[in-house]
Amino acid sequence: MSRSDRCEISHIDEEHVRAVAPRLVDGLTATRLAETFKALSDPTRVRILSALSQGELCVCGLAAVLGMSQSAVSHHLRLLRTLRLVKADKRGRMVYYTLDDAHIEGLFRQGMEHVAHE
Repeated sequence: MSRSDRCEISHIDEEHVRAVAPRLVDGLTATRLAETFKALSDPTRVRILSALSQGELCVCGLAAVLGMSQSAVSHHLRLLRTLRLVKADKRGRMVYYTLDDAHIEGLFRQGMEHVAHE
């Protein structure tokens, strides 16, 4: 840590610490959120979410849109499904994917707004 990242003196505002501590995210929740952001750290998975934010697609449709093999897309979808970022709907011999819920759409949209903001 560089010197500019630390306080020059040691002083703890006890009242502020007492106010923050009960609202601190617990370890399990922090781990789950970190896993979600870790999954979103892969550009291919971000592109999958981008495609699915436009509407449902099957694996072969996603593969075509992304210019990837179905096997590679399926590998990414498996992780996204495990983390409940996408959900699958099997219809006959086809499996269609969508974003899991509005929270994921909002997270994706806010992330896009953040990177577009200067």
